[in-house]
Amino acid sequence: MGQFLAQTAVMPSAEGSWAAEIHRGWRIGSVANGGYVLALVGRALSAALNQPDPLSINAFYLAPCELGPVQVDVESLSETRSTHFASADLRQNGQLKLRATAAYTNLDKLSGPDWSNVTPPEVPPFDTVAALAASHLEIHQRVDLRLVQGHEVFSEGSTDGSGEFVAWLAHQDGAAPGPLDLLMFADILPPPVFTLYGPYGWAPTVELTVQVRRKPAAGPLLARHSTRYVTQGVAETDTEIWDSEGDLVSIARQTYKLRMPKAD
Repeated sequence: MGQFLAQTAVMPSAEGSWAAEIHRGWRIGSVANGGYVLALVGRALSAALNQPDPLSINAFYLAPCELGPVQVDVESLSETRSTHFASADLRQNGQLKLRATAAYTNLDKLSGPDWSNVTPPEVPPFDTVAALAASHLEIHQRVDLRLVQGHEVFSEGSTDGSGEFVAWLAHQDGAAPGPLDLLMFADILPPPVFTLYGPYGWAPTVELTVQVRRKPAAGPLLARHSTRYVTQGVAETDTEIWDSEGDLVSIARQTYKLRMPKAD
């Protein structure tokens, strides 16, 4: 069993409630990564509902999570033959930390046409790209992040003004990604505003929506993480993730606030 699967495990604790734990290795500083926290909620939803896979999940982050036990309360809202709608609240030490709504389905049973006017970025192979220079962060004990575009922000302290990072992503232990892994990978890249202002400050997530389009093939994932607008310190990021076979497997959008360091 891979580390991600083991450290997003949930256990039933009461009717509609699931117990989980935030483990060491998934933090940015002292705070748990938002995508990892969303994956804990996603796994509780998968266990509670009659459909196994997230189709779309939207979460508001009310407060940061720390190491230790959490409780996820799931409420079924509506169900059709192919989609189960639900809400979920994650609490830690009695405090509501995250509220989510979701639609779950069976990705293996999806059928219909495919179309896209967007192609994956042209990038060098995963094995030829160096790991992120900021690998001292705890989260990179678990996630192998290899920047293809934007690495100069960390290696040279220079910005290109693109508002975009492109990177290969994989589990450090080599585990194959699954649908729930995509909830975590959608929030794992650095904020694209770092390519505008440098790798400074703090960018807390207010809201994150992840849509899963298909189960990813085994192997590394390719992600494009881009911001088009910063307005009064509020920014959005759009994320596209392709699997090792070049298929689009997930898209996401998050809203976050940019907190720059105060001038001396």
